[in-house]
Amino acid sequence: MLKLARILLLGLLLIVWFVLALLLCLVRPRHPNNVYVFARMYHAVCPLIGLKVRVTIADEVKSVGPAVYVCNHQSNFDIFTVTGAVMPGVVAVGKKSLLWLPFFGLIFWLSGNVLIDRSNRSRAIGTIGQVVNRIKGRGTSIWMFPEGTRSQGRGLLPFKAGAFHTAVQAEVPVVPIVCSSYFGQVDLNRWDNGEVLLEMLPPLCSKEHGAAGIRELSDTCREKMAAKLAELDGKLGHRPAA
Repeated sequence: MLKLARILLLGLLLIVWFVLALLLCLVRPRHPNNVYVFARMYHAVCPLIGLKVRVTIADEVKSVGPAVYVCNHQSNFDIFTVTGAVMPGVVAVGKKSLLWLPFFGLIFWLSGNVLIDRSNRSRAIGTIGQVVNRIKGRGTSIWMFPEGTRSQGRGLLPFKAGAFHTAVQAEVPVVPIVCSSYFGQVDLNRWDNGEVLLEMLPPLCSKEHGAAGIRELSDTCREKMAAKLAELDGKLGHRPAA
């Protein structure tokens, strides 16, 4: 019964959000702060699904300027959990197929996010160039999931290089964001689904690595994120993923 009530309420909220978001996007289409506004709306749902999310932001992040934000990607509930770390002026990079999702897809594009065609390598590479120009020309920051897919309880997956190519070409830092493991933790029939820890780490300078050191930058970032994930999970008493 609780699950059904939550699903109905979430469905109602989705319709209300779609209308409000559409109106906002018509007033200021693809504005860089649209994503931040919508992220606040999504994150506000966490208490409704029984999650308490604690967000910690490193002091260095607050004055970082344009950057590439990278975060671990666990499940569809990320739209409610990790959005608590979205900063003003940040837009996301997502796969082109998101455009066809009812309600969400259209707003995802209209709000200013970037869509890439992962099935076509040459187009994806060209899109990275467009993202770099957007960072340099507008001072926009980019949010990416370097794993490229949801981990679904498998721990931190190998990283793809796109986010780090973008940071190096745009000459901006990489800001790692780590969300504690919560896959399988949410039961919509349960009032209290526990706590999630979300932490933004100090920026990593991409200029120190250069084009030849993209893999090194990726490996360094992943090592720091893996260590922080283990630390956060330890605080919550979670067992490491197999």
